[in-house]
Amino acid sequence: MSFIPQPADALLDDRPLRRIASPRVLLILLVLVIAFGVVPAIGNDYWLSSIVIPTIVMGLAGIGLNLLMGYTGLVSLGSAAFMSIGAFATYNLLLRVPVLPLPLVLVLAGLISAVAGVLFGLPSLRIKGFYLAASTLGAQFFFEWLFTNYNWFSHESQSLTISAPRLEAFGHDLSSATGRYLLVAVSAAVLIALAFAIIRSRVGREWMAIRDMDTAAAVIGIHVAGRKLLSYGISSFFCGIAGALWAFGYLGTADAHAFNLDKSFQVLFIVLIGGSATIFGNFLGAAFIVLMPIALDRIALATDLSALTDQGALANIQHIIFGVIIIVLLIKEPDGLASLLRRLVPPGTNPRRAGG
Repeated sequence: MSFIPQPADALLDDRPLRRIASPRVLLILLVLVIAFGVVPAIGNDYWLSSIVIPTIVMGLAGIGLNLLMGYTGLVSLGSAAFMSIGAFATYNLLLRVPVLPLPLVLVLAGLISAVAGVLFGLPSLRIKGFYLAASTLGAQFFFEWLFTNYNWFSHESQSLTISAPRLEAFGHDLSSATGRYLLVAVSAAVLIALAFAIIRSRVGREWMAIRDMDTAAAVIGIHVAGRKLLSYGISSFFCGIAGALWAFGYLGTADAHAFNLDKSFQVLFIVLIGGSATIFGNFLGAAFIVLMPIALDRIALATDLSALTDQGALANIQHIIFGVIIIVLLIKEPDGLASLLRRLVPPGTNPRRAGG
């Protein structure tokens, strides 16, 4: 065998190293170090339980809706309904089939939500726009009525409230604030990776083709009906897992009214504020939704406004201010906070190129 000399450029090819050291990869590594190293080490119970966990969970619900709205161009006003399915399915699986590990239970709860999402997504094959929103709104009222009136789903409890069973995974107790945070953070990391994989796949490209013009998508051979139902299923899968984490990772207990129409609108606002067709923008929108009421409460206390009016009027004032802020933000930045962030970061770290 004769030795064939290689060009010096081939021997010194550093492209793999440059890919590893690219700004995007370094940014992901930095986020992972902060999420799994810094935050659990320095975060106290209040910050983890009241701010970080709800922000992550609502961001996951926003991803679910954004896959449907931002990437497929479909409408849903029933996100909270599919969150409630995930919560009640997780509760029943943990109690009635205790041998199942928690990670598998979360996946099964997401799949149950996905089946419901496909069923309520069937009208999307015939109707569009406002009428489709009305159809998904029906899911919101139906499942809230179902879980409220039939106590079988709450394990025959007359209070119709589901309390968190013992949270445990691979022999580790997750009932503490840090444990619940790690459960939520690991779930978020897996679902974010899954969302990016879907967006970059053929399915994601076909979704975007349907969003831009479904008639043209059908002409080039895309199975529009199947892709729309798949979008509803995957969207509901994300929302179902988010609902389980909301009930047991954040609230510790829940009932059907914890996933009412207001919750669906919150998820919708997260998508609008964070930005359509983005992944990480959903967490910006979720942070806005979670932190803004807290900030308004602090301002009311600092200005002694709570002493000048009753709590009901103060709550209404806060809702008005919150609504005005959202309207101003959408007028000034219609593409969401993700668009603003993209203008501030260097081009090499722009997450938009990866669907983020």
